[in-house]
Amino acid sequence: MSTATLDLTAITAAATEAAKVTAAASDAERAAWLTAVADALDANVTELVAIADSETSLGTVRLTGEVARTSGQLRLFANVITEGSYLEAVIDHADPAATPPKPDLRRILRPIGPVAVFSASNFPFAFSVAGGDTASALAVGCPVIVKAHSGHLRLSERTAEIVAEALAKAGAPDGIFALVSGREAGTALVQDPAIKAVGFTGSIPGGRALFDLASSRPEPIPFYGELGSLNPVVITADALAERGQQLAAGLAGSFTMGAGQFCTKPGLVFIPAGTDFASHLAEASKDKPTAAMLTERIAEAYPDGLRNVADQPGVAVVAGTVEQDSLADGAAPVVFSTSAANVLERPEELLEECFGPTTLLIEYANQEELSAALAKVPGSLTGTVHAQPGEDVSALVEQLSTLAGRVLFDGWPTGVAVNWAQQHGGPYPATTSLFTSVGATAVRRFQRPVAYQDAPETVLHPALHDANPLGIPRRVDGVLTLG
Repeated sequence: MSTATLDLTAITAAATEAAKVTAAASDAERAAWLTAVADALDANVTELVAIADSETSLGTVRLTGEVARTSGQLRLFANVITEGSYLEAVIDHADPAATPPKPDLRRILRPIGPVAVFSASNFPFAFSVAGGDTASALAVGCPVIVKAHSGHLRLSERTAEIVAEALAKAGAPDGIFALVSGREAGTALVQDPAIKAVGFTGSIPGGRALFDLASSRPEPIPFYGELGSLNPVVITADALAERGQQLAAGLAGSFTMGAGQFCTKPGLVFIPAGTDFASHLAEASKDKPTAAMLTERIAEAYPDGLRNVADQPGVAVVAGTVEQDSLADGAAPVVFSTSAANVLERPEELLEECFGPTTLLIEYANQEELSAALAKVPGSLTGTVHAQPGEDVSALVEQLSTLAGRVLFDGWPTGVAVNWAQQHGGPYPATTSLFTSVGATAVRRFQRPVAYQDAPETVLHPALHDANPLGIPRRVDGVLTLG
């Protein structure tokens, strides 16, 4: 056994011990831990942003805002657990007169145990060491072991130091949080028997490999992966006629945001055939600056991805240049165009994510062709509709609802609100589960239901006591009560 494996075994053993304490801690205690981490991140924002910018080149404005989002979602989860409905507490009192007689049953969601979290490259704060996966797992009482991303390793280490110190000062138990790095450590983490679930944001190949590892364990565990998404946009003829240039400007801003490295980048845009929207988009995109990519590997992959699209029959370059290997200042925007008929002929070649500031316009001849082409689009995080008031888009919305987790109207998908109603997840390969990784219900990934039959109240969680001492929403004998 290597030294690294021995270290990881000690880390996961400590997490297992910590899980006993975190599961027994009150919601108020855990909320205080989260708030302490949020306050510590805000107090160190200047230092953290400087490190992040040196490693990712994302810029101080974007990164400062991302720290605020990260601390904000920690505070959101503190509110989620003190509100109490996340426990899904249900009480059915005994009914001996029923046929057959019904026992007293009380059901609640419990923390699943230690969780492994894999940091993302494109959000070094919000989907990283102290990001949403970590926050939602800690919120419900699951210790977290984070696998750092190699693209911002110094930032990961410093953030982990701040998080660990804040948790310790707030009274959280030893072993509740740790950081590991390296591919070997990540693989071992997924296979460690102490780990009960995995959160992952990254590529389809990497995520699928880890998903298969998690599923093939002697004790398979849930793998909550966000892997890849094309995020189709549909623009109707009426919308183009009314506000084509405005739509082009909005799309140009969206697909180039963050150098096209957002998981919600609009990668496919369906437009009616025979319009001048492509020229409007070319005009709106021409002055968008080049931008540095997150890592050297991503930067090298972008030109290859562009060439793969450009080499397909029936594809035209509307704006930008495919040959970007010699661009010293980073990636430049590229817009492609093809027909829905061409997509139907070669969906595997054309419906593949290209990470970077590029998008593919797909011209459809009629509604039937649009529907057929959309049916070939893999599962996505988002689907967007741009239509005019009064247009009947109900069938289109229904189709988008089957392939995406969030359906937008007259907006752009880049930008994910962190709130109670958010759904950030979709059919595979967007995600590998039915749950969201952003927003209040992200905590549900790291909980499992337990029902207690005819149990004495002394052994029950306070949420299951008849008097409802926590004052939380519950369902009692089929009736929802709000506290």
